[in-house]
Amino acid sequence: MGVRIGNGFDVHRLVPDRALLLCGTPVPSSLGLLGHSDADVATHAIMDALLGAAAKGDIGKHFPDTDERYEDADSLALLKEVRKIIGDYDILNVDVTIICERPKLSPYIGAMRKKIADTLEISDEAVSVKATTTEGLGYTGRGEGIAAMAVCAIEGRN
Repeated sequence: MGVRIGNGFDVHRLVPDRALLLCGTPVPSSLGLLGHSDADVATHAIMDALLGAAAKGDIGKHFPDTDERYEDADSLALLKEVRKIIGDYDILNVDVTIICERPKLSPYIGAMRKKIADTLEISDEAVSVKATTTEGLGYTGRGEGIAAMAVCAIEGRN
């Protein structure tokens, strides 16, 4: 099966009265992300990257937003399910970039890396979490939403 690479992308709108969770980590903010599940945009991007690398579809296929079972679902629990779905592969690394103007995420990056590593049962050294802005441009720059993109490498077991 060899080494395979996948990428993922997700975006969610920022709204009042919702918690902000990124890579399963609560981030203090007056706004949170709107979605059918907990709307953890970074974890969703990672899930799509892993599923794509294994050619197993996407999160909409496995966890549709039309299914009440996934309403307010914990995205880390869904990531554990993705790990099972791609079970014939070892995860070599995961790299996610979170795109937002506010809040500043640097104080939470270490906790985010640990949560993803623990959930996927891989080394913290195999997980990279970064944050960037769009210099005030576009929907992320205006504070309307947060986007995330992820890439991963997996390797088939012989």
